[in-house]
Amino acid sequence: MPQTQTRLVPDFDAWNAAKHSLNGPHGTIAWWREGEGRPLLLIHGFPTASLDWAKVWPGLLASGRQVIALDMLGFGFSDKPACRYDLIEQADLQLALLGHLGVQACDILTHDYGVSVTQELLARQDEGQLPVRIDKVVFLNGGLFPDQHRARLIQKLLNSPLGGLVSQGVNRRAFTRSFSAVFGPDTQPDREEIDLFWALLSHKNGHRRGHRLIRYIEDRKLHAARWEAALRTQTSRIAMINGSLDPVSGRHLADRFAQLFPSAPLTRLNVGHYPQWEDADGVLSAVLEYLGPA
Repeated sequence: MPQTQTRLVPDFDAWNAAKHSLNGPHGTIAWWREGEGRPLLLIHGFPTASLDWAKVWPGLLASGRQVIALDMLGFGFSDKPACRYDLIEQADLQLALLGHLGVQACDILTHDYGVSVTQELLARQDEGQLPVRIDKVVFLNGGLFPDQHRARLIQKLLNSPLGGLVSQGVNRRAFTRSFSAVFGPDTQPDREEIDLFWALLSHKNGHRRGHRLIRYIEDRKLHAARWEAALRTQTSRIAMINGSLDPVSGRHLADRFAQLFPSAPLTRLNVGHYPQWEDADGVLSAVLEYLGPA
């Protein structure tokens, strides 16, 4: 794995070259693992991929952990078939990778779309249906509570009957506008960063799959009661790091989390939707403090 410094933009080709492959039911899944310590599973968000974690990866590795991540189906360097994407199946892929690696217990650091995948894993654990043990979970910005998710216009359009047409019109300019809008005012992505994330999104024609991937919004509503029940029974396992300036799942989400789970650790950072990118050092410090020694 390329040893990216938090102040630098990761290298697209180097990250791609470092990947491993796992065959899934709908295509090939890209994954990464480094280190030999206690397993920490990183689960990425929409519409990006595991490259999101590049700025915190070296620090997590240096803490003595075994760091594991995959690009979910439809994202990043994994295959992007023209199919209906499902959060339940994305959770299955996480378990398939952990099983492939022989992992029996792990902690999880999760963001955005990955938050919902993690909630499915916690619900299965709550029901005694999980083949591994999840010990601690750190949530970043994401749709933890569907009623607190403030979808952007592009998300609403992709999730509408016009979604297919909207996907066909996605280009770098439109992506730049919508992507930058969820970052903090002082941590805006520069041109090099936009180039990186656009390359990641458009790889394997992924920018034409947004209307299929966005169905996770409906999946969240469908499973909301079950997932929130699992949070309540496993409150001792969870913590949150929140970018307060995120218009989608920022301060308002953290306020609800604090109200429902007052004993759970909560760190607020003065950034937007991508804390692990906008303030990698702040995220790394909070994650390691909560997880404790490897």
